[in-house]
Amino acid sequence: MKNGTLWLDTDGRGIQAHGGSILQHNGIFYWYGENKDTDTHNRSVDFVGFSCYKSRDLLHWENCGLVLSAVNEAGHDLHPDSVCERPSVLYNAETQKFVLWFHLDNRRYTRAEVGLAVSDTPTGPFAYMGSQRPGSHDSRDFTAFQDKDGRAYLFCSSDWNATMRIWELDKTYTKWTGSGKEILIDQAREAPALWHSGEKYLMFSSGCTGWSPNTMLYAESSAIFGSWRLIDDPCRGPGARQTFGAQSAAVFAANGQPYILLDHWHPDDLRSSGYTILPVTFENGLPTVNWQDEWLGI
Repeated sequence: MKNGTLWLDTDGRGIQAHGGSILQHNGIFYWYGENKDTDTHNRSVDFVGFSCYKSRDLLHWENCGLVLSAVNEAGHDLHPDSVCERPSVLYNAETQKFVLWFHLDNRRYTRAEVGLAVSDTPTGPFAYMGSQRPGSHDSRDFTAFQDKDGRAYLFCSSDWNATMRIWELDKTYTKWTGSGKEILIDQAREAPALWHSGEKYLMFSSGCTGWSPNTMLYAESSAIFGSWRLIDDPCRGPGARQTFGAQSAAVFAANGQPYILLDHWHPDDLRSSGYTILPVTFENGLPTVNWQDEWLGI
């Protein structure tokens, strides 16, 4: 796969998994994302649904269809006029459920909620369970993160993206425990992508420049509810200061190696937006993302 381009699935069709996340379960990788396979008008598309693709080598992706589809019913949260973005799926070993959280909004981005759907299988269909504002605060770009101890959290851009908020989920991953924390106050970060390395938690994030690429930064903390601080740009190579013309989507691991999934947005034709996967390494103790022209899988 050539990084920065729209990749094709095993049927030869463009992969529609934008703003997505990758979950590994029982040796199979599941890639969830926004299906934007419809016409773009004014840099926006109608909500079609969330797609799922599966692969064993992160290179050959089989289309599993829509796991959560638009509902053509006036006033429904999943109506095509709604904005539904950044699906993030966690597997709960205790309940044996797959839990999908996503950003739910209106076209004016004033609703700013998180939506929830649950399934017995990774390929769905997921049953929609409703939406809310976590802790009564607005939630925009976000990600769901599962810690090594099995606890799960939502990291949400809030206060019109000025602040990041962390919310702890309960044992079912479907409700809040009431525990939360403000981090990166007044730093204006979005598109968070979380991972854990050694004794540190790390987060890649984007600046807030709409569809235009900007400088990705990483933050670190010794604990989820610890003191998070922004440090530097991890990218190296052509276009590094603009995140190679892309935006952070998610970090996932394969064979113990972390990788970052990036979106290359084409705002005037969103269905043609491309992807990049790059390994995350450490150089002089600092997380580093070096550009590679091709993604060869694992």
